[in-house]
Amino acid sequence: MPADDHAVYLSFDDGPIPEATPFILDVLDRFDAKAIFFMVGDNVRKYPEIYEEVVRRGHLVGNHTYHHLGSFKHWTLTYAVDVTEANALLHTKYFRPPHGWLRHTVYWWIKRNYRVVMWDVVTRDYSKWLTAEDVVNNVKRYARNGSIITFHDSLKSIDKLRTALPESLQWLREQATPSRRLNKWTDGETSKRVDKPIVIQTRATVCFHAIGTNMQANRLQPQRIQKG
Repeated sequence: MPADDHAVYLSFDDGPIPEATPFILDVLDRFDAKAIFFMVGDNVRKYPEIYEEVVRRGHLVGNHTYHHLGSFKHWTLTYAVDVTEANALLHTKYFRPPHGWLRHTVYWWIKRNYRVVMWDVVTRDYSKWLTAEDVVNNVKRYARNGSIITFHDSLKSIDKLRTALPESLQWLREQATPSRRLNKWTDGETSKRVDKPIVIQTRATVCFHAIGTNMQANRLQPQRIQKG
C-alpha cells in the first residue's frame, strides 16, 4: 500500500477455530472494524459455522491452503491441489502462503488464479517468548500508513490476543485517520468509500479503520516480509 494511504489493513491467519475466532469477531465489532481472515481449509471443514459467521459479519476470507502447507516442503502439484481443495470451501480470490514463502513455480501458478496478499507487520502473537504487551508494542512500533498487519486466530495466539487485540485497536483508533477497503485496492483501485472515520476497518479487506505505515515493500511479491 502507498505511504500516503492513511489507513491500516488487518488480517488474521490460521483459523477459524472456536477457541479464538469468535472472540476476535466480537472485538472487531466493538471497534467497528473489518478484517480479512486467511483460513486453513481443514479448519473450515471442521467449523463451517464459524466460517459462515465471519462472512455474515462482513469480513473477507482468504485461502491459506487446506493443510497449512509450507511451499518449499511440497511439490508444486501437491501444493496447487491443496490450495484448490481449500478454495472449494472458501470461494475466494485472495491467497496468503503459510509462513510467507512460495516457490517460484508455485507463485507462477498462484498468481494466475489468486491475488496474493502479504504483509509488512507481523505482530508475532504466536511466539511463546512474547507477552501481550510485546504484541501491542510491535503494532505501535511498526505500523505506518498503508500497513497490512497480521494477527493469528490460533491456539498459540489467543491468550495474548485477549489483551493485545483490543489494546492495539484502541491505539490505532487514537491515531484516527479514515480507512480504506483492501478488497478495492487489490482489485486495482483505491476505494472512495470511507466508513466511519473511527480508525478501523481493515491484511485483507481487511479494512481496519486505522492508521498506517510508510512501508515500501510490495505485498504482492512472493517474498517474506517480517518486521519485528
